Amino acid sequence: MATYTAPVDDIAFLLTRVFDFDATMAGLPGFEEVNAELAVSVLEEAGKFAAGVLEPLNRPGDEEGCTLENGLVTTPKGVAEAYRAFAEAGWCSLSGDPEYGGQGLPRVLQILLDEMLSSANLSFGLFPGLTRGAVEAIGHHAGAELKATYLPKMISGEWTGAMALTEASAGTDLGLLSTRAVPNGDGSFAITGTKIFISSGDQDFGGNVIHLVLARLPDAPKGVKGISLFLAPKFLVNADGSLGGRNGMSVGALEHKMGIHAQPTCVMNYDGATGWLVGEPGRGLNAMFTMMNAERLFVGIQGLGIAEAANQKAVAYARERLQGHGADGTPGPVAIINHPDVRKMLLCGRAFADAARALAVWTALQMDIADRHPDEAVRREADALVALLTPVVKAAFTDFGFETAVASQQVLGGHGYIREWGMEQYVRDARIAQIYEGTNGVQAMDLVTRKLGLEGGKLPQRFFGLIKADLDAALPSAGAALVTPMAEALARLEGATARLAANGGAIEAGAAATDYLRLFALVAFGWMWVRMAAAAAGHAATPVEQRKAALARFFMERMLPQTVGLDAALAYGAPSLMALHADAF
Repeated sequence: MATYTAPVDDIAFLLTRVFDFDATMAGLPGFEEVNAELAVSVLEEAGKFAAGVLEPLNRPGDEEGCTLENGLVTTPKGVAEAYRAFAEAGWCSLSGDPEYGGQGLPRVLQILLDEMLSSANLSFGLFPGLTRGAVEAIGHHAGAELKATYLPKMISGEWTGAMALTEASAGTDLGLLSTRAVPNGDGSFAITGTKIFISSGDQDFGGNVIHLVLARLPDAPKGVKGISLFLAPKFLVNADGSLGGRNGMSVGALEHKMGIHAQPTCVMNYDGATGWLVGEPGRGLNAMFTMMNAERLFVGIQGLGIAEAANQKAVAYARERLQGHGADGTPGPVAIINHPDVRKMLLCGRAFADAARALAVWTALQMDIADRHPDEAVRREADALVALLTPVVKAAFTDFGFETAVASQQVLGGHGYIREWGMEQYVRDARIAQIYEGTNGVQAMDLVTRKLGLEGGKLPQRFFGLIKADLDAALPSAGAALVTPMAEALARLEGATARLAANGGAIEAGAAATDYLRLFALVAFGWMWVRMAAAAAGHAATPVEQRKAALARFFMERMLPQTVGLDAALAYGAPSLMALHADAF
């Protein structure tokens, strides 16, 4: 099976030709010395680590899995050593706050590093990814003492992080959670309860594991307004920063899962565990959503990473596998990459991955602008665009990512179903990304019921205006063959958005949500393809430019037409979904 290769050439094309990364960074205080050349050189090294250290552990880690004996979690052979090497090389601190020892590099680099980790070893990538989400929540909401105690070692990678939300009776509806936090009288709290599905809940890397736990204070009201957020470490921390005694928490079991076997997904028992309040009492979800939103973008990138790796390996197989006569009459056997149906599967995966990476870079640039731009109005506008795109990135990237993994498995035929080829692992690993951090149905509902209404409903129109402006600018170079179908698809999306606003109601929103999100994503991908095609036009026909031109045409002709069917389905509304009585199923 071919080895993974980080898509550095594609990244360089995006940063230098599509988005003018240098000019954007020059306008952001603290990033003036960051440019595309630096970014590409950093990501080249990241790609080497991902391919050389992490990918070789992927299949063995999947087969060995994690174990729990006498309360101790053991990760598969080599994972702990790889994590320590990853941290020592500085990768954990890439985008961390320099005040606490981070390198302070842009989100763009972080998101592209996350893609490489997800391609090479999804289970491994969850350790630094969840830690970074916990760091963001602590950094935004905790007091100065907690920040000073925990952030430096979490940013360096010496300590890891996890978030503990879900309970057996409280999944998406966190208002049902029952974990309790009782004041100890010294500013700390005793936390008691059980959480399930806790990724990175424990590890054998050494150091500490910092849990962010949702729980209720004794006088808290029912529902989500009664939830507070607490920081509870695996080991208590002494005044000098050294590790003290074991806290009152333990791993009750490891979940037996379809995939991500090298990631310890834990049942966590908190038995009077000592914790400290993060943020205000009763505002736990507000604090936790800082982490959740970061993780939702991270999970979307996991879908992209799996798609990239699966597609690469399916292409390599299709070039080597000889089967049948050529469709053009060439005597067989020929490499199956010459068969039209195989090509369609490969091209769908490649067209998605390239467009998704471009949209991820655009979104990350908005995050950097929202964090650092000197103009507050510009920061607010960028932050709102990130909020609008977050459910789309999470849900669409993981849906299309899973579809790409399945199609790549299909390319391998029977070998795709056999473990030793590695493709079936991508299918199993990719599936969780559609579920955790809020299922994709929840993301779609978030988009149609909350995000479309931001700024009094003007936010989606502002986003559509950005696309229209780019279509107009790209027409001379990209050509009408690409711009016209995109303009028509955008009109469909605008019409569907207007119908949603006019119809209203929870039933209509629920009936439309997933189809609407896919329609939105396809238009966003098409927007990126127009930008990439325009950037590639008029330049020397390098392999990157040749690929972009061909893929842009393929996307417009064979993938964007899905918007016609989605728009038609959305126009029918909810009646046929709700007509059959529940008892008749």
